[in-house]
Amino acid sequence: MDLLQKYAIRAFADALDSIPMALAENSGLQPIETLSAVKSQQIKENNPRCGIDCNDIGTNDMSEQNVFETLIGKQQQILLATQVVKMILKIDDVISPSDY
Repeated sequence: MDLLQKYAIRAFADALDSIPMALAENSGLQPIETLSAVKSQQIKENNPRCGIDCNDIGTNDMSEQNVFETLIGKQQQILLATQVVKMILKIDDVISPSDY
């Protein structure tokens, strides 16, 4: 894997991190601290169902809060987002305001 591919994968992972950060921020939580705490909890407990407790129920386990998302739904969302990014990157002509 070359360096450019590694950067692209890292950028894609960072983009995925922006979703829970926006969720935390919109819930009135500190986004960076909240995301770090959830990630460390996922690793410590080996529980991929840990998420951001927006409803202040007191648990980060999304299955306990009855929050479920199907695998096919997530796969389709990631596929669509990837296709959109590919389409944007394929644009080879940039129209600048000075062209008019």
